[in-house]
Amino acid sequence: MTNAFVFPGQGSQSIGMGKALADQYPAAKAIFDEVDEALGEKLSDVIFTGPEDQLTLTTNTQPALMAVSLAALRALEAEGISVHQHAAFVAGHSLGEYSALAAAGALTVTDAARLLRIRGNAMQKAVPVGEGAMAALLGLDFATAVAVAKEAAEGEVCEAANDNAPGQVVISGAKAAVTRAIDIAKAKGAKRAMLLNVSAPFHCELMQPAADAMAEALFTAAIAAPIVPIFTNVAAAPTTDPEVIRKQLVAQVTGTVRWRESVSAMAGAGVDKFVEVGAGKVLSGLIRRIAPAEGVIDYGKPSDIADVKALLGL
Repeated sequence: MTNAFVFPGQGSQSIGMGKALADQYPAAKAIFDEVDEALGEKLSDVIFTGPEDQLTLTTNTQPALMAVSLAALRALEAEGISVHQHAAFVAGHSLGEYSALAAAGALTVTDAARLLRIRGNAMQKAVPVGEGAMAALLGLDFATAVAVAKEAAEGEVCEAANDNAPGQVVISGAKAAVTRAIDIAKAKGAKRAMLLNVSAPFHCELMQPAADAMAEALFTAAIAAPIVPIFTNVAAAPTTDPEVIRKQLVAQVTGTVRWRESVSAMAGAGVDKFVEVGAGKVLSGLIRRIAPAEGVIDYGKPSDIADVKALLGL
């Protein structure tokens, strides 16, 4: 089997995402109901109707994107397409790793929602607003971006947060250091280097308080072996070991999201068809830049299902 199902992370959210799936597929609606019950609030109302400033709060965005991905998966299952039968691997970008684990049966939807609520709260609280920043460096390879971050640090935190695709690296850390890195990157030939509109400096050492909170939350969480291997962000390698997954979910909070390497490794393992399950099309765009593939598709609404079937030859 040469298919991989991948699950998006923060930045892919939009008001109304998943609503058409919930309206058309009872199994998809049941996911939103389950997440609402797990969190003790109607997050689905925020997802479907806003307001946008509530959806973009990290504490809401993370479980919301997971809910949409799993609702989309349930709709696929209603059409006869499943991870068990039609995917060789799963992977997710940052919070999308929780979606991937729920999709592969390693986490229940309820546990994934509760863990992501804890994760979102902890990541938001880890650094006072205004003290951290993230920036995209475009046109530099990963090694050069790492060197830029190291040079800019000057005793502060400045690290590579996301290795997204060739020539697209996101750095994270103290605001002054990240600002210095932008100038250094431009001097080293970056095509573009700009601050990102994010609420906290994710995936760097400053997130250690959030990693500690997740270590505590994940210590008691039930994690089963996924039905297919997951390529994890921090290792860019497949695993089905629940204890490895538990440790790597903690490490992921402060570690680099090695998306470019993960996709390359999946392609090296024979994957030539990628289905992005959930909101947006960020991962599909990145995958097309990383690996030669027979097909890449973003799927998040009922009208996309025919295209998924066609890609998978069903």
